[in-house]
Amino acid sequence: MIQDIYPSKLDNSYKNVKPRDEDFVLLFNEEEKIYVAVNEGKMRFLTFADYRIDKAEKSFSEVYLFSVDDKRYFLLNNFTRYPDCDSAGDYFTIREIRDKFSGEDDVNIYVAFTAYHLWKWYRDNRFCGKCGTALLNSEKERALICPGCGNVIYPRINPAVIVGVTKGDCILLTRYRRGYRHNALVAGFTEIGETLEETVAREVMEETGVRVKNIRYYKSQPWGMAQDILVGFYCEADGDGEIHMDENELKYAEWVKREDIELQPNNLSLTNEMMKMFKDGNS
Repeated sequence: MIQDIYPSKLDNSYKNVKPRDEDFVLLFNEEEKIYVAVNEGKMRFLTFADYRIDKAEKSFSEVYLFSVDDKRYFLLNNFTRYPDCDSAGDYFTIREIRDKFSGEDDVNIYVAFTAYHLWKWYRDNRFCGKCGTALLNSEKERALICPGCGNVIYPRINPAVIVGVTKGDCILLTRYRRGYRHNALVAGFTEIGETLEETVAREVMEETGVRVKNIRYYKSQPWGMAQDILVGFYCEADGDGEIHMDENELKYAEWVKREDIELQPNNLSLTNEMMKMFKDGNS
C-alpha cells in the first residue's frame, strides 16, 4: 500500500526549522497540481537550491512538512507569482502522480500524497472561523493559531471505511459513477455520532441495498488525496444479498467469484489489497 515504504520511514513530527539548500521543496499551484521534475520516467522533487526565487518576493513562506529518513521536505506557500526552476519538469495532479509513476518511485508518491494533505489544510485555513482574523503558524506544534481570539486549528483527517462484503466464494465489487474507473469496494465517510462499524452497515445498505453481519476490522491506510484515514473491514451478507444499487453513486455493483476478480492496476490502495486478499483466499 502507499504507506509501505520500508526500509524508509516517515517522521511526521513537527520541527520549527528553515530549509537548507539540499532540502526538498514542494510547490502546488492554483489548480492543486504539484511540480515535479521527470528524468527517464521517474519523478523527483526539486531542492531549495533548484528554485530561482526573486529575493524581492516577500509573500512566500517556507513550512516544514516532514522527513523521510534523512531527507527533509518543505512547502512553499503564498506566492503572488510562481518561481522559475532550473530543472525541466511539470505540474501534475495527485491522481496523475499515482497513475503515471506507480512502481517507479512509490516513496515519492507517498511524499506527494502526504504533502498534498497538509497543503490543502494550510490553503483552506487562512482565516479564523470564529473571528475572521488571519491565522499564524504555531512555532511549537503542527497547528494554526488565531492571534485575535486564540483559536487553535489542527490538521483535518476524515475517517472513511472500505468494505469487503462477502457471500460464500464471492465478494461485492463496485465501480464509481464518476472518477476512478477501476474495480472498487463499497466505501464511504463516517457521519457525526456514528461508530466505524455503523458506518460499514449504513454505507453498504445505502449503496447496494445489502444487509451485513459479522463486521471485522482488517487494516487502515492514510490517503492524502482526500485527506482521509481509510479503515478496512470485511463482513458477510446477511440474507440473500440481493443488490439494489444506488445509481447516483455507482455504475456497477455485482457479486464476483474469487477467480474472476480484476484487480486495480497498482498496489497502492487498501481497496486493492483487500480485493487481492480475498482473491487469494486469505480473508
